[in-house]
Amino acid sequence: MSSTADKPQAVDLVNLEINGQAVQVAKGSMIIQASDAAGIPIPRFCYHEKLPIAANCRMCLVDVEKTPKPMPACATPVMEGMKVYTQSKRALDAQRNVMEFLLVNHPLDCPICDQGGECELQDVSMGYGRSVSRYVDRKRVVPDEDMGPLVATDMTRCIQCTRCVRFSAEIAGTYELGGIYRGENLQIGTFDGKPLMSEISGNVIDVCPVGALTNKVFRYKARAWELIAKESVAYHDALGSNMFLHARRGEVLRAVPRDNEAVNECWLSDRDRYSHEGLYGEDRLSKPMIKENGIWREAAWDEALAAAAAALQSVPAEQVGILAHPAASNEEGAMLALLAKGLGIANLDHRIKQRDFADAAVAEPFAVPVADIAKAKRIVLVGCNVRHEMPLLHQRIHQAVKRGAQVHVVNPVDFDFTFAPAGKAIVPPSKLADALRALGESLDADGSTVLILGEIAENHADASHIRAAAKALQAAGKAALCRLPQGANAIGLARYGVLPGGQGKDGFAMLDGSLKAALLFGIEPQFDFADNARALKALLAAKTVACTAFTSEALCELADVLLPIAALPEIQATLTNVNGTEQQAEAAGKAPGSAQSGWRVLRALYEHCALPALAFTDIAGLRASVAPTAAVSGNGLSAPAAREQGFERIATSPIYRIDAVTRRAPALQAHPLNAGPRVVMHPEDAAKAGLAEGQMARVGDGTGTAVLPVALSSKIAPSCVWIETNHSATAPLSQTAALAIVRAAP
Repeated sequence: MSSTADKPQAVDLVNLEINGQAVQVAKGSMIIQASDAAGIPIPRFCYHEKLPIAANCRMCLVDVEKTPKPMPACATPVMEGMKVYTQSKRALDAQRNVMEFLLVNHPLDCPICDQGGECELQDVSMGYGRSVSRYVDRKRVVPDEDMGPLVATDMTRCIQCTRCVRFSAEIAGTYELGGIYRGENLQIGTFDGKPLMSEISGNVIDVCPVGALTNKVFRYKARAWELIAKESVAYHDALGSNMFLHARRGEVLRAVPRDNEAVNECWLSDRDRYSHEGLYGEDRLSKPMIKENGIWREAAWDEALAAAAAALQSVPAEQVGILAHPAASNEEGAMLALLAKGLGIANLDHRIKQRDFADAAVAEPFAVPVADIAKAKRIVLVGCNVRHEMPLLHQRIHQAVKRGAQVHVVNPVDFDFTFAPAGKAIVPPSKLADALRALGESLDADGSTVLILGEIAENHADASHIRAAAKALQAAGKAALCRLPQGANAIGLARYGVLPGGQGKDGFAMLDGSLKAALLFGIEPQFDFADNARALKALLAAKTVACTAFTSEALCELADVLLPIAALPEIQATLTNVNGTEQQAEAAGKAPGSAQSGWRVLRALYEHCALPALAFTDIAGLRASVAPTAAVSGNGLSAPAAREQGFERIATSPIYRIDAVTRRAPALQAHPLNAGPRVVMHPEDAAKAGLAEGQMARVGDGTGTAVLPVALSSKIAPSCVWIETNHSATAPLSQTAALAIVRAAP
């Protein structure tokens, strides 16, 4: 008897040998998993550790002792005492023969294929294929399908591994791809011929082991070996997905996921994958500019900084406001706080979408780590279109439902999810707090519920009441509260002090017309505020300095000095995600012209204001000189907003118009999910107002009007209209005011 047999065995572990090497793995594992754990390579195409097992490519055939034929390693469970050989003659012959069959119909596209140089089929065929092809007959040809603006297809290359099909079904939950026909005629494609609509569809590119599905935006731009990969972090939501940015000669050409099980696993949302196109918009600012007598001209950095400093110091500090976009980095936020402190400015804020400040709410880390949400037993979504706000959090919830979790929804719109909610309450935004309290009565105090507040709840005029109802459930032990930060780095900016000091005004109160001078950082004022019309009016009356990457028409109209800053993919930076983790991003692209990192621009502005000298000159010194401080929300309640006659507005941000960069990404703007400006109404409400589908309606709130096409949906709460923000056509409207809708004149 061997010595191994005398040792006590772990209950849930199995002992086996692979190529003579002793391996111990969990019971129920497959041979391929045991092999991977031991570092022993087995070729594969259809197997992917995040996807269900299909066992249809047969490339992973191995020799198992006492079996009459080679066995697929991906679908053969390990057994106690099993002996496996991956390099025996029988195993290698089987793998070589499978490789030959897979190449029978595969075209010799390697010289022109975008997957060349990073193709799994190419790599495996070099190791396991024959040196010459014995196949002389005509290869089959499969027609390509238009899957939309993001994914390019060359389906003749497809080897039917079905990874994309399984991703669509099991991970995305959209079931958009499938196998059509049978046998030799099998084709992979969409069932209805429509574009891919999933918000994470680009991941089919990563799972495809051949060049059948490729990145349409990156297609024919560069070869893999020409690119330099830099570790980066996504900055369009607060999940902070880890990724690599691939650049050539300073131009970012592609984004691909970087594995991090605690954050994004191995996936990436389409918004994060394709937004880099927006970096190169036509209105990108590359040099400082000064307005003189209403005319813009280029200026040297010293002249522009001197003009900016003069504008900020020309009025008393209490009449100056500093407003930052909530996606600004921690370093930029820290420098904004230092500048405000040096100038004695208390009016400092990044919460530019927020309306209700009675409870002094700031973004806070989730009470439950993102990875654990996939294991939750019950999830409650309140005022949240999570699929658009944080696509990969929605995917985690989808996984939780597959494990048996129940999802309850309290929303003003019956949003589309990839799972069926166990219960839903579709109520106007003003009733969210009451509906949450009613639902809370049925929740058990067992700590098994995750409560997620989204954009509609956080930015509503009565948000303090909704947050109070949520906090009461958390205090009673009925739920763990996870509030979606309204900005990719809202948690970090709150920690680094980008908040009002003393008697300083918040981001909404600053725009009451009292400002005489303002500094905007990374903001497009026509889109990014809670009340854009109010913001434009207030800033137009003030001396405005803008640190910006783009020169929008509205910004040029109200600003006096423009200072060009680099976007996050072009700088070293840290962002703080929903887990409260600071994540670093490296510079991948090169900023255009003389644009500089935001913190460098702010430091130079600090010096031009003749403030006490700073002890640091580089980013390492800046990081060492500041430290984050926990920021916690209060508990105050606002007076309930008055309800006027008319329709209550439901305001959400479009998934692909969330910030300046995504708004300039052509592929994202061409995506079907980018529905465009419109007013969505319940059919009964539309009938009462004399409106029909497709008709133009004039929408007014007393301060601004918009003419929008009408769309009808029974998923809208009664007496409400759903109008997305961040469109030029909808910008004049307040996000929460009552609306009067009148049929537009012919």
